[in-house]
Amino acid sequence: MADNDDADIHRPTAAAEVAELLRRAAADEVPVTVVSGGHGPWSHAPASGVRIELSGLAGIAVEGTTVHIGGGAVWGDVAEALASHGLALSSGDTASVGVGGLTLGGGIGWMVRSRGLAADQLIGAQVVTASGDIVETSAEEHPGLFWGLRGGGGNLGVVTRFDFAAQPLDGIAYADCVVEGDQVAVLRAMRDLLRDAPRELTVTYMDVPPMDPSAPAGARLSAVWAAPDAEALRDVLAPISALDGVTTTVSTPAYRDILLEMPHADGEEPPGFIGGNGLYAELDDDLVDRLVAFRRAYPASVVFLRSLGGAYADIPQEATPFPARTATWFVMAGGFDVPGLVDDVTRATISADWADMAQGRLAEYGNFADTERPDAVPGMFAPEALERLRELKTEWDPHNLLRRNHNIAPEQRAS
Repeated sequence: MADNDDADIHRPTAAAEVAELLRRAAADEVPVTVVSGGHGPWSHAPASGVRIELSGLAGIAVEGTTVHIGGGAVWGDVAEALASHGLALSSGDTASVGVGGLTLGGGIGWMVRSRGLAADQLIGAQVVTASGDIVETSAEEHPGLFWGLRGGGGNLGVVTRFDFAAQPLDGIAYADCVVEGDQVAVLRAMRDLLRDAPRELTVTYMDVPPMDPSAPAGARLSAVWAAPDAEALRDVLAPISALDGVTTTVSTPAYRDILLEMPHADGEEPPGFIGGNGLYAELDDDLVDRLVAFRRAYPASVVFLRSLGGAYADIPQEATPFPARTATWFVMAGGFDVPGLVDDVTRATISADWADMAQGRLAEYGNFADTERPDAVPGMFAPEALERLRELKTEWDPHNLLRRNHNIAPEQRAS
């Protein structure tokens, strides 16, 4: 039912209800906003048209190693449910991130090098199309639609159920390396290590200011080993742990416990973000130097990196819409636009510094792009993939009902 306010918000509990909402929105010629976990850039924007919140479709059912997950489930609940079966899916960093948004955008997670993207683990889905039809899709059934769901964003339909192929996981080892020494040396050592590291290893590097609620302040390297073998992780990280100013702690927590818990919003408008992200073929010395200098130059800035390769690179580029399978690093850098701390001159220099770094990226990762920028969409896909996605959009949503996303407009047809 809709809330009793100006926003046309609905929380359906069945695919048939979603279908009716889409048919109604199409008849009224109003756009549709779809919310799964609520972390996307449009989740908290003032509603216009019809807003569908999928939290009522959050069931998790395990059949062998196949996992059926509702479009409104969040990854923390999925990890907890799978642990009792000795299974896991590689997901994002945060417990409250929605399965839907992360998967449709690709999904670079804590075990991306051992299991690939979240989208790579997808084997089927139930989709409500813009016309209000409920269809099942897989590699055999509506294969074009299935291809488009694996990293093409939310342009093609509302996914009310995801079917994943989970893999056994007895546990993980986790390392927290606090970096108080030479950050350039740590980043270069991290890069060199990952060139030949076993695919069980995925690492993340973060350097954040005290104002960022997503992580402890300062620089740290975190690593996950996709098995509960603390000694293996400690041994592989030895070249980094041996550096001056690095303190390493290794443990064997439950996978669910390493997913971040984001604090509840306090009602205040969060600061804007000036910067961006990219998928890079190589973390070369110049990029390392620029990232460290960027963080030092702007007190209210953040730098974030995650290793790729391994299973991520096993998937042929044409098999999914997700770009840059040859990338070995994901990089994000930017500054928080804090009133009173950042002026127009600083905004301009932050933008210019990021633009220089962005020139070397292979593609932008849409899940970390936080505003609607239609002109940026071509940078999120290879040209061939974007053209195929546009053809699929024209087939499945010719009137662009689902456009509150990184929108791929359908082809214009002659009347």
